Amino acid sequence: MADSRVPTVVVDGVHITYKVHGSRTGKGSATTALSRIVSRRAAPGIREVHAVKGVSFAAYKGEAIGLIGSNGSGKSTLLKAIAGLLPPTKGKVFTEGQPSLLGVNAALMGDLTGERNVILGGLAMGMTREQIHERYDDIVDFSGINEKGDFISLPMRTYSSGMGARLRFSIAAAKSHDVLLIDEALSTGDARFQRRSRERIDELRQEAGTVFLVSHSNGTITQTCDRAIWLEAGTLRMDGPAKEVVAAYEAVTGGRK
Repeated sequence: MADSRVPTVVVDGVHITYKVHGSRTGKGSATTALSRIVSRRAAPGIREVHAVKGVSFAAYKGEAIGLIGSNGSGKSTLLKAIAGLLPPTKGKVFTEGQPSLLGVNAALMGDLTGERNVILGGLAMGMTREQIHERYDDIVDFSGINEKGDFISLPMRTYSSGMGARLRFSIAAAKSHDVLLIDEALSTGDARFQRRSRERIDELRQEAGTVFLVSHSNGTITQTCDRAIWLEAGTLRMDGPAKEVVAAYEAVTGGRK
């Protein structure tokens, strides 16, 4: 029987390889450097990292999918590939609509006020100025950054990392997304903000969106997601119901990150 669900993301045999440069300054003679180029030898201190190795899966409308795995397992790299920011070395990524990547380090401008960043972030998310104006108060209220003062009028460089992450999520959550990719942005904030974030993710799913969530909190994954994908050393270890996948991961790792 054919699957009647509507796919939003298809990852087909994806490999991602990139080069990491060491901390050395590369001192040496020009003759040595030229010899290395001619012979196609790699420069000292440069190593190749095979971050994602042949990963395949499909995601569907209305799903919330958690990505779990130890540090360096390829979770954030895979999100960047789905967002179109990192081309696969091999394999293909197919997406419905334009994926939006929200990370703790999402690019807002530190020297601009929170207010200006709400406007710029909203425009970057595809909202019109009218839509931003209509939703501005809700965005600021959702973030909670003004609860202890008028922080929205201060430069973002004065914010704590948690305040910045909450504002970024609030901007992204102000509109619907075909595919929303969240990288660690829900790890900050108090219990009330995290609860509101989970409720908003549920709303996005009901609006036929697909949400991917990377978090070091297994509790956040099981509370927010109905499905989880476990990556380990760049390979897909397990894909299934979130509680089952998290339980299997914790049985092997003892809950280590």
